[in-house]
Amino acid sequence: MEFKRENIKGGAAFEDVAGYSRVLKAGSFVYVSGTTAVTPEGTVYGEGDPYAQAKYIFTKLVGLLEENGVSKEEVVKVNIYATSSSYNGEITKAYSEFFKENRPCCTWLGIKELNRPTQLVEIEMQAIIGAKL
Repeated sequence: MEFKRENIKGGAAFEDVAGYSRVLKAGSFVYVSGTTAVTPEGTVYGEGDPYAQAKYIFTKLVGLLEENGVSKEEVVKVNIYATSSSYNGEITKAYSEFFKENRPCCTWLGIKELNRPTQLVEIEMQAIIGAKL
């Protein structure tokens, strides 16, 4: 089985440096790379605030998906990485603002650190085009 593959940039300079796509569409399958709250200017949005960072990331990723014909209702899996389990309540609040009705599978992982000490959250997603409730 052969799928049409489309690599989609998210606007980060590091995508070209490292050689990865923010979003990759292969047929009906959509994969979104791990994303942190780094702004287009290269600063970390919401330093010290896991809710602000998670909401920024969800807004960015859902917007990028929608720009490319994928709705948040088609998201089937979300992976959330946080540098402290104490952030779970704040991240859950942001998550539920986007996915409470759709209820994709979700995995939470506590990790030691991210690329910058001020980054508290990293999120990746998977979607299937046509997989709406």
